[in-house]
Amino acid sequence: MQKILGHMRKAIQQYDMIRNGDRIAVGVSGGKDSVALLVGLARLRSFIGISYEVTALTIDPAFGGVATDYSPISELCRGLGVEHVVVPTQIGEIVFDARREPNPCSLCSRMRRGALTNAAAELGCGKIALGHNYDDTVETFIMNLFNEGRIGCYSPVTTFDDRDIAIIRPLVLTEEREIRRAVKRNGLPVVKSACPADGHTNRERTKQLIAQLERTDRGLKDRLFGALVRGDIDGWGIK
Repeated sequence: MQKILGHMRKAIQQYDMIRNGDRIAVGVSGGKDSVALLVGLARLRSFIGISYEVTALTIDPAFGGVATDYSPISELCRGLGVEHVVVPTQIGEIVFDARREPNPCSLCSRMRRGALTNAAAELGCGKIALGHNYDDTVETFIMNLFNEGRIGCYSPVTTFDDRDIAIIRPLVLTEEREIRRAVKRNGLPVVKSACPADGHTNRERTKQLIAQLERTDRGLKDRLFGALVRGDIDGWGIK
């Protein structure tokens, strides 16, 4: 985890993600990225020089109408000294059963983000930490370009004019392979998603495309990320 902690510390300082007194709700889906994010933020408190509080917040979509067992995450939180709040929802049933969305990811993401934002506000948290990593950032950049014909991405820090809350992404300088390796080596618990679309999404196809291009053109991924930074697109420029 040391390498990941270093990347997280750099991202937090580079993009001014966390300040003294912040109360942060960490969105924990149970996947490797969110688990690594939770552990990283919990551990960084002891040496980053910023005083902040962390709460783990899980939105359960209840895919197939069945509640997910997040007890391994709750056990991890107890060891970290972090509160774990699970919010039950019917998002899975609405997206896949009631609406029968042909492209469910967009609606599911919006509904989960809304539930996460509302729950964080109720807990008195002014910031929400999400587990988007370096690879996710490049993929989103490419997806926006190829699918929507626009140059853009999510931001390292996203603020909302109508709500006193911000979204931060402390893992954006950490590659997915580093996260996968750290989670395995440290024996961290992962709760597999029961989403029917898991592994068959546009993001997964984009991930495979970038991997294929990277094999014949080494450094492509880094150049794409560098373009975001050099162009200061959506707040990625280094201040």
